[in-house]
Amino acid sequence: MDDNSDIPVTVLGLGLMGQALAGAFLKAGHPVTVWNRTASKADPLVAAGARPAPTAGDALRSGPLAIICLTDYPAVREVLDASEPDGTTLVNLTSGSSAQAREAARWAERRGARYLDGAIMAVPPAIGTAEAVILHSGPRRDFEEHESTLGALGTITHLGEDPGLASLYDVAGLAMMWSILNAWLQGTALLGTAGVDAATYAPFAQQIAGVVAGWLPGYAEQIDRGSYPAEVSALETDARAMAHLVEESETAGVDAALPKLFKAMADRAIAAGHGAEQYPVLIDEFRNPATPE
Repeated sequence: MDDNSDIPVTVLGLGLMGQALAGAFLKAGHPVTVWNRTASKADPLVAAGARPAPTAGDALRSGPLAIICLTDYPAVREVLDASEPDGTTLVNLTSGSSAQAREAARWAERRGARYLDGAIMAVPPAIGTAEAVILHSGPRRDFEEHESTLGALGTITHLGEDPGLASLYDVAGLAMMWSILNAWLQGTALLGTAGVDAATYAPFAQQIAGVVAGWLPGYAEQIDRGSYPAEVSALETDARAMAHLVEESETAGVDAALPKLFKAMADRAIAAGHGAEQYPVLIDEFRNPATPE
């Protein structure tokens, strides 16, 4: 990518993440204009060379690219409704839903602005390094126009034209994170009843997680084909192991809600005639959630 460190960048919102974003652009040599409702939050960045803007509108007029990192989408709309973003490319890195992202894109289009939605998969100290993964979705031409500038923030990816994709990938990643952590905590609690500490169990858990991660491409092929031959294990076999996990947890005095959830979903699929198929057949349980009784 060409060096474009002279391109001005605006950052709206100077919480911990916003400060990190602005700092990364400054470090890369970009002229940076910053704005925050509490103006004093800009002081460290101004000391490092950023230009403070008295209003969000003034900040938006300072350059072609504006990064937005506010509390939520209502805050974004409140700030932008009082501004004139016409002609500016707005890159909204505020956390929100896919529906909010799509509505924000429509709003920006009506106001004559370009819009990319984004999700930051990193903590503030990682911003500006390759470890910071930042997802973008929206018109590819707008992403490509500013790709080298956005690259100052970390490892950037364009997911597709749908502005809601970044938000969806964000929550899908969170689902993975919390599921893995909760499963690890379940095992840690179980082993703790036998005097095994978390540090001793952790390497084994990492190994299991790595093995399971290796199954994902093949399982994804089954889901995309809609065909689930039992190449490794049938769901009814997995359900028997789930029953054992429930029993072991209850006997040990460990909360069994998580394994009971696993088994309830498997039982529904088996009742629907899928017991001889492989585990990914449970995708239908996620796509068609059970109606509460």
